[in-house]
Amino acid sequence: MSNTTDTATHAATTTSTGKNVIADGVVQKVAGIAAREVPGVHDLGGGAARAIGAIRNAINAQDRGQGVNVEVGEKQVAADIVIVAEYPVDLQRVADDVRRSVTDAISNVVGMDVTEVNVTVSDVHIPSDDDNDADESRVQ
Repeated sequence: MSNTTDTATHAATTTSTGKNVIADGVVQKVAGIAAREVPGVHDLGGGAARAIGAIRNAINAQDRGQGVNVEVGEKQVAADIVIVAEYPVDLQRVADDVRRSVTDAISNVVGMDVTEVNVTVSDVHIPSDDDNDADESRVQ
């Protein structure tokens, strides 16, 4: 699947009174928000995406679509989600919950059919790793 940008506008519905257009970036953001809401998901995206995301967060410009690629047709959507799971969680359950959450969000918020949601668990976050950052400096 290709990574989409906010300028692409595939999702269009024509009614008797006009046309509704939903940008691919909106679908990507909806999927990202839904995936982040699942218990057991620590973050989205692979290592490089998370590094860039950390820079965005530092300047208060969070990318809600990070780690999400969507392919949007006229009536259907397919999505690829890359997650970092919390340790210790049942990884299969978390992936299934992400798939369900993303499917429901796209169906309900965007109003399109979801053909597939592929979930990749790229890493596991261990909370004790965060404690290492708080260690005292060796020099004073």
